Amino acid sequence: MRAAGPPQGSNSAPSGGSEAREPDGPARGRAGECEARTLSDRPQAWGDHTSAARLELRRLDTTQPDFDRALDALIAFEAAQDPSVDAAVTAIIADVRARGDAAVLDYTRRFDRIDVSRLADLAIDADAMRDAHASLPDKQRAALATAAGRIRDFHERQKDRGFSFRDADGSELGQRVTPLDRVGIYVPGGKAAYPSSVLMNAIPARVAGVGEIVMVVPTPGGVRNPLVLAAAHLAGVTRAFAIGGAQAIAALAYGTETIPAVDKICGPGNAYVAAAKRRVFGAVGIDMVAGVSEILIIADASANPDWVAIDLFSQAEHDEMAQAILLTPDAALIDRVAASAARWFAAMPRAQIIAASFARRGALIRTRNLAEACMLANRIAPEHLELAVADADALLPQIRHAGAIFVGHYASEALGDYCAGPNHVLPTGRTARFSSPLGVYDFQKRSSVLRIARKTAQALAPVAVELATGEGLEAHARSAGARLEANG
Repeated sequence: MRAAGPPQGSNSAPSGGSEAREPDGPARGRAGECEARTLSDRPQAWGDHTSAARLELRRLDTTQPDFDRALDALIAFEAAQDPSVDAAVTAIIADVRARGDAAVLDYTRRFDRIDVSRLADLAIDADAMRDAHASLPDKQRAALATAAGRIRDFHERQKDRGFSFRDADGSELGQRVTPLDRVGIYVPGGKAAYPSSVLMNAIPARVAGVGEIVMVVPTPGGVRNPLVLAAAHLAGVTRAFAIGGAQAIAALAYGTETIPAVDKICGPGNAYVAAAKRRVFGAVGIDMVAGVSEILIIADASANPDWVAIDLFSQAEHDEMAQAILLTPDAALIDRVAASAARWFAAMPRAQIIAASFARRGALIRTRNLAEACMLANRIAPEHLELAVADADALLPQIRHAGAIFVGHYASEALGDYCAGPNHVLPTGRTARFSSPLGVYDFQKRSSVLRIARKTAQALAPVAVELATGEGLEAHARSAGARLEANG
């Protein structure tokens, strides 16, 4: 995304799933989680889940002498790459580049337990996606359609159509916006379904005018999830393959005999997928490298403590390294939120993950006032920021750095994950200071257009000659100067 390398980012939707694994690779649901541990991939049964977990809520106060040090430690996160993962990914990519389809088939046989003789046998055509959509229960099909419609409606407003103008001498200058030719979408697979990841990645590409959208999704044991395929149908995915892992990223980046090379790869995955995206960046574009999921809530006495607590849990349940922070000047609200959290905690299937998240990186922070809370929010630059206050519009202009801002008591982050409309692929790890959510603009490129009139060329030639001579580039100077001698 940036010349120095892509930022971390998040897809920010519920975690889990039994995605295809490379050797000893932790499974991972969506981006927006750190490299998920095995625990986070095993949904627990409903009931009392606190027997093996205890919720401890860290409390901080900005008036404490060591607050700045404590906050820095809290928000620090090193997304260090495991050398063994990186080495394995490097070998897989090299193998796919060298052997193409054969390598992808070998890894799919090894990691996904699917034994076929041709990669074409793992293709998922448009008819299969259409049939999956038709097979869904009415409520699921309606929910997907509502989400897809709202996401499409929002992203239609992001289209950039370029511009042009004429200068005083009659030259035309402008910018031409064109879509990418082909993009790849990676979707985690297995028992868990992530149709929202399909919608959030593929719909902006389709709105941008991308000609071909190639989806890859691992299907361990050959099990294909109809929700994912139905979402692909609604989102406009043109072709798909039942493959995953680093081998799928390599196939998308460099192409094989069967899988076409793409121009950009988007979508979340496990540690091996993230490492592969880092490795192929430059040969192709990527959206971002996923970081841990984050939520920061600024609240005042008007906030509903039950809503605040469960909104904090909605991100803490992603992963043990996810971050959930409350900022409020109201000490009584902190007490009420803590009490609500204790009540909610007993009913949480992912209680152990929530407890670990809060123990490591969560906090309830008392600020001097709401202005200080906004200042701290900009310092933290969270993925998700909720303004659960009586007058949210008064705070909104003070917020400069956040992936998504949820304004008012009814704006829960969970709606943004699925169906509000804006994209849930968001910058994390403080990269919201310089990064933006995934959007239509990520699937477009811009070309400058210069139609230079003779009068302009002759007026600017001396300027270019002077600057080129100063840089010691004689051919540049002569190229510009040649126009001074033109007669026609």
